[in-house]
Amino acid sequence: MNLRSPHLLGIEPLASEEITLILDTAESLAQISQREIKKVPTLRGRTVVNFFVEPSTRTRSSFEIAEKRLSADSLNFSPGASSLVKGETLADTARNLEAMAPDFIVIRHSEPGAPHMLARICRCSVINAGDGAHEHPTQALLDAYTIRQKKGRIAGLRVAIVGDILHSRVVRSNIFLLRKMGAEVVLSGPPTLIPQGIERLGVKVEGRIEAALEGVDVIMMLRVQLERQTRGYFPSLREYFRLYGLTAPRVRLARPDAIIMHPGPINRGVEIDSEVADGPWSVILEQVTNGVAVRMAVLYLLSGGAGGGAEEEIRNPEA
Repeated sequence: MNLRSPHLLGIEPLASEEITLILDTAESLAQISQREIKKVPTLRGRTVVNFFVEPSTRTRSSFEIAEKRLSADSLNFSPGASSLVKGETLADTARNLEAMAPDFIVIRHSEPGAPHMLARICRCSVINAGDGAHEHPTQALLDAYTIRQKKGRIAGLRVAIVGDILHSRVVRSNIFLLRKMGAEVVLSGPPTLIPQGIERLGVKVEGRIEAALEGVDVIMMLRVQLERQTRGYFPSLREYFRLYGLTAPRVRLARPDAIIMHPGPINRGVEIDSEVADGPWSVILEQVTNGVAVRMAVLYLLSGGAGGGAEEEIRNPEA
């Protein structure tokens, strides 16, 4: 089985079978990172342009490592070193990148829909690494991979997502994925940070974090995105932590084997207490590790690899 589209623009268009294919492929390719020689020749001769208009540390580094593990040639662009600062439009920048004949463009942009526009212009595969407050598909996929790794399944689980729902692209992709895979999702956060009508996506909204955490299998905390906020959505960060911060007593409202996730970067003492972030419930660093395998899987499948062929890849280390 292959992915139906040559692009990964979001989770919403994916079928549950495609999500499972990506997760299964990532599970096979994860073994490469455990070997002495952490490289296979899968994408040798292929070029990946990492076009990050918004700042990024984890996502960008994760993609770059995934590309190197698959032997791709990487070319990194940032707005400060591109013609965007001179007034060039995104479309013209995309056409100039396309003229260099890359095989993939990985794009992060502050404007929702920017990856979709590139996909209409470019012949190469486009991967959405986050577009505004719209979607962040590879983050949702690595979250799902981590959940499946720890819980053995996604279907039937109860997942609480807490924090700045309004400005998060991570939450939209996770809602689409978790609902497609049969999980129950409950959201919580300040009323000013809950989009109106989000229940239409098949989720439940709880005003009190305590109600949201009751009996859940997974707790996914979100960063308060102050850089995206144009007005005050809550009185103070101290007040936010008092009402919605994840503390050890609140964690104990969840199931005894619950796991705690966070897409990072974490703000200690704002959305999560250090005792919790570093505690036995946390899988935050494992999410970072799993991001490499998931992004390897996406690149592999979009390059034309079939899911079952990933087993062959791990038997062929780079010479």
